[in-house]
Amino acid sequence: MPAQTAKLAVFGGCVSHFAPIRTPCIGVCSTGVGDVVCRGCKRFAHEVIDWNGYSHEQKQAIDRRLDGFLAQCVANKLRIIDLPLLKWQLDVQQIRIQAQHDPYCHVFAMLKAGANQIASPEQYGFEILPPHRGKTLSVIRNEVDEEFWLLSAAHYDRYMATSDLFVDGSRSELIG
Repeated sequence: MPAQTAKLAVFGGCVSHFAPIRTPCIGVCSTGVGDVVCRGCKRFAHEVIDWNGYSHEQKQAIDRRLDGFLAQCVANKLRIIDLPLLKWQLDVQQIRIQAQHDPYCHVFAMLKAGANQIASPEQYGFEILPPHRGKTLSVIRNEVDEEFWLLSAAHYDRYMATSDLFVDGSRSELIG
């Protein structure tokens, strides 16, 4: 029983088995100026507005989507070659990460904190993939951020902005 009790946490007066999902907000919200996908955190405008009202499971689903998209964008340009070294550098550099996130998201956190100060990525546990070796880490960081936004926007366009073609249950209208 004590082991189970240790896993319980109190949030807002409620007892929960779950650690809270931190807001992805980075304080650079563009949804207030009309963007459907925030240029800062890459959430959809309705997710930014409704975040505090979401259940743990809803927040977790959004967090997983963003984590996967960012990891994919980073892995397109960089490769982790020494995970323990990366973790050590994150600790030494005092870069806050979310442990449940993909290590490629941790690389991005490293780039956000100091891409200009990293002369040798290998000393931080990662390397630049061959097609991108002529670029600075600052350029790569900016490209990753832009690709992350584009991927989030494409996801929004595909799954949120497109009306449901099968809402009436009939496919025959589409076929012929």
